[in-house]
Amino acid sequence: MRSIALAALAAVAVAAPAAAQDGAPFTGARIGATLGYDKAQGRDGFTYGGAFGYDVAVTPNVVLGAEGTFEDTTTKFAGTHLSRDVAISARAGYVLTPQILGFAKVGYDTTRVEFQNGTHNNLEGVRYGGGVEYALTPRTYVSAEYRRTEYEGNFGGRDAGIVGFGVRF
Repeated sequence: MRSIALAALAAVAVAAPAAAQDGAPFTGARIGATLGYDKAQGRDGFTYGGAFGYDVAVTPNVVLGAEGTFEDTTTKFAGTHLSRDVAISARAGYVLTPQILGFAKVGYDTTRVEFQNGTHNNLEGVRYGGGVEYALTPRTYVSAEYRRTEYEGNFGGRDAGIVGFGVRF
C-alpha cells in the first residue's frame, strides 16, 4: 500500500511542474495549522496539528498537488488512546471561482494507538476525502474538509471534519 501511494505522489511531483501556470491563486508551497472533530470506534475527540504541501496548476482550472499532515487527537476508547497521525496524500482540485478551490484527496495514513499498559501499535490505512479552500489573499487561505481513513486489521474507519488556516510561499 505504501509503494502505491508513494508512486502516485512521485508521479504528481515529477509531471505537474512541467505543466504549471504562473499566477494561479492555488499554486506553490504551503504550510498551515489544522483542527477539528475526530471520531473513531464510536468515540468523539478533537484533532489538531499541521499540514504542508505543494500545488501546481496544470490548466487554468485544474490543480494537482501533494500534501503531508502531522496531527494528534484527544480520541480515547476502552483504555486506548489514538495518538500521532501522519499522512501523505495526492490532491486534485478544481478552481470553482477565483477564490474557491474544490478538492479531493487520497493517500497513505499511519496512526499510533497507545494502550493503558504503556505499549503501542501503529495502524496503517488509506485516507480519502474532499473539501474547499478559500483564498483570503493571494498568500493566505482557510479550508474545510471531510476525511475518512480506512485502517487495515479490522480496526474499522475513522472520520474527521477539519478546518485549517495556511500561508502559501
